[in-house]
Amino acid sequence: MATHGRSLHALLGGGAVADVLLWRRRNASVAAVVGATAVWFVFERAGYSFLSVLANALLLLVAILFFWAKSASLLNRPLPPLPNLEFSDAVVEKAADHALVWINKVLAVGREIAIKRDRKVFIQVILILWVVSYVGMLFNFLTLIYIGVMFSLLVPPLYERYQDHVDEKLGLAYSVLSKHLDTIISRTGQSTKQKKTE
Repeated sequence: MATHGRSLHALLGGGAVADVLLWRRRNASVAAVVGATAVWFVFERAGYSFLSVLANALLLLVAILFFWAKSASLLNRPLPPLPNLEFSDAVVEKAADHALVWINKVLAVGREIAIKRDRKVFIQVILILWVVSYVGMLFNFLTLIYIGVMFSLLVPPLYERYQDHVDEKLGLAYSVLSKHLDTIISRTGQSTKQKKTE
């Protein structure tokens, strides 16, 4: 079981983020759950808009920094410790590289559908987009983000604990779904052949 835990930790990127997702840093994980719940409550239930909260927070920050700097010059105290807020070229290049990988994967799927006419990929994309559309009708965008954050904080530790059972059940579900998908593909292939012969 320990090897599974390490492989899941490595799969989640290792480091601090994986520790938080697997609840190995309990305080940070609890803070993430409480913070996500507070943000969701403020924007979804209390009726505040993101733009108004952001503007008010920045207004408060600017006022504090202004009065701190003014009082520091009058009282001969040090100025507020502000870090140099800049993105380095390395950070931007790394983000662009990650985005490029995902964009190329999406374009490769489009190529599989449009040029190679891969029915299996086509049906998989249709099913995924239909599920996303259906879930999107049930919840608004902020609630979906909140649900995603909660899933990312609650599912990995449960999966780590019951990985063998979950893998077995997912393997069975995958084999059943792939059989159904192959049946659908073969039926659509037969119907198009019949139409061509007619």
